[in-house]
Amino acid sequence: MSGLLALLDDVAALTRLTAASLDDIAANAAKAGSKTLGVVIDDAAVTPAYVNGVHASRELPMIGRIALGSLRNKVALAPALLFLNWFYPPAITALLLVGGAYLCFEGAEKIWHALAPGADHAVSEDMSSGDPASLEQARVKGAIKTDFILSAEIMTVALSVITTPSPWLQAAALLAVGAMVTAGVYGAVAVIVKLDDAGLFMARSGRFAPTRALGRLMVKSLPFVLGALSAIGTAAMLWVGGSIVLHSLHVFGLHAPADVIARISAATGALAPGPAGPAVTWLAGAALDGVAGLALGLALVPLASRVAAPMLRLLGGKKPG
Repeated sequence: MSGLLALLDDVAALTRLTAASLDDIAANAAKAGSKTLGVVIDDAAVTPAYVNGVHASRELPMIGRIALGSLRNKVALAPALLFLNWFYPPAITALLLVGGAYLCFEGAEKIWHALAPGADHAVSEDMSSGDPASLEQARVKGAIKTDFILSAEIMTVALSVITTPSPWLQAAALLAVGAMVTAGVYGAVAVIVKLDDAGLFMARSGRFAPTRALGRLMVKSLPFVLGALSAIGTAAMLWVGGSIVLHSLHVFGLHAPADVIARISAATGALAPGPAGPAVTWLAGAALDGVAGLALGLALVPLASRVAAPMLRLLGGKKPG
């Protein structure tokens, strides 16, 4: 009887340990997921463009294939990032610096393209000509390649804020973030791309006038929803990217930029009435991080277009032009 009681006590202790570990994984995954918000919103805003012009019956299968490719990207990246974090942690800070600069570049480039209409040709295939299956395959591959960069940023940012000391819990939390972000992004994309179909159905088949009116509103509002998502994603990318770059520079010993922003934010927050002070301080800091990100991104845009792009074309065997 005493042996059975001892066994039950061991099982209870193991259950408590497992529950604590799951709580630790969930807490770290939630914190890490919140830090990747800028990339996540932008990913959700960009992905619907890959199914633009596709027959309605192919939209969800395409999104499913892109989501599966995105998940494979994250699973492939996790071991490499964990290895660097365990054996040479400064490499993660360096990757964060590069990833933050890339986010600033992406955000600034979107603003540049908005000011210069017609400059963005990222997704330009005409689905009404050629072989639809081949074009669909090309779009899926292109989306997965683009996602690899975004996934690398998401996983690196996530790993940088996971605080559990256990390597196994770090791995579990990182994979949990990857699965959570992938499900959230592509689930939201699936809903977004089907809003117009749902709206059309309600507008044409609704039994009541309010239902038909709501359907028409859904169809008309979709371009504005996508535009708002894109704008929010761009602002979030500049804020997150600027914050990551400033923090990484601080870690590497360049303290002045982050310290100046911290002093200005604190002074701004001190001007606000009592309870609003912390919120104003945070908002001022986020806005200044975004301005810093925009400045860095705008500096990188000509460097990327006039130096990096021609070099990549040369490496690919294409004449620059």
